[in-house]
Amino acid sequence: MAAQRGKIVIIGAGHVGSAMLNALLGMNLAREIVLVNLDREQALGVALDAGHTLAFAYAAGCAIRVGDYEDCRDAQIIINTAGPSIQPGEPGDRMALLETNLQVISSVMDGITRYTRDAILINVTNPVDVLTYFCRERYDYPRERIFSTGTLLDTARFHKMLADQLGIDAKCVTGFVLGEHGGTAFIPWNTVNIAGIPFDRLADQFDLKTPIDKEQMIRAVKASGLDIIELKGYTSSGIALAACQVVSAVLFDSHAVLPLSVIPDGEYGLRNVAMSLPCVLGENGIERILTLPLDEDGERGMRACDEYLRSVLHDIDMRTGRISHEGWLGGFPPQHTNPAAAGPQGS
Repeated sequence: MAAQRGKIVIIGAGHVGSAMLNALLGMNLAREIVLVNLDREQALGVALDAGHTLAFAYAAGCAIRVGDYEDCRDAQIIINTAGPSIQPGEPGDRMALLETNLQVISSVMDGITRYTRDAILINVTNPVDVLTYFCRERYDYPRERIFSTGTLLDTARFHKMLADQLGIDAKCVTGFVLGEHGGTAFIPWNTVNIAGIPFDRLADQFDLKTPIDKEQMIRAVKASGLDIIELKGYTSSGIALAACQVVSAVLFDSHAVLPLSVIPDGEYGLRNVAMSLPCVLGENGIERILTLPLDEDGERGMRACDEYLRSVLHDIDMRTGRISHEGWLGGFPPQHTNPAAAGPQGS
């Protein structure tokens, strides 16, 4: 069945799913939004509440309803938000969610692939990199049509932090956080610039009294999600706008360049892993992965991320979604403790 342009299915109607619904409505990005949720009454409440906003002048017409997986049959875009997130007071590593969310996403993918492998499938459930690779491998979903928001939110946080130090608009920062949406995320500093001014010259250009501390900044980027969780209880606003940027690029075929968690096919010498790389995104999904001119530090960051994610994937049975429990002991396995993790990371 042909996809209906502007039809978006959101799997999960919790904090993140409902925030995405409201963001999509606020940006007038959808013609129809269908919520699929285990707790149907909760989804009905979310849909009813959001539906009332359509009476205001700023809102375009959009059909909002609760449905089921059969609605994926003709969806243009599916956004998966299902599964538990890190809670306040819990260890701040997304990999702690892996065992539970492998089973959650297996159930979700069973439902989706019963009806389609043609929709653009955006995964938001953590740990996004491992789960995105698992979905591609187990369910043979087209590589260019399945990806996650990856480090797009990390990149937005980085842009805001750097811009605040320089006293400029965050949208004027060029540069990405790449790799894992987690502890091995890294910034290729030699590609960061403002209006073409390279990062190493920014302190002089903006008359900073002290140079920008690269290590402190990447630590702050990684820790900011958990900071929000500890203060607010959950994250929702940032990831909702990140997803909207992805949705917009697909709907309008804008060929936006975004850092998304994808499965590379030889770019940077990488295969059989998913991590965030700069991608050109259009209506058919990932059109190409761009190869940045990484310096030695960037290459080192890429290799560390690749090795770490592979070590986690090695223990997952791609046929069943089960994890080898040697060394797990009910939590994040000691042999996978992230050597590059600099503080906790939330959503």
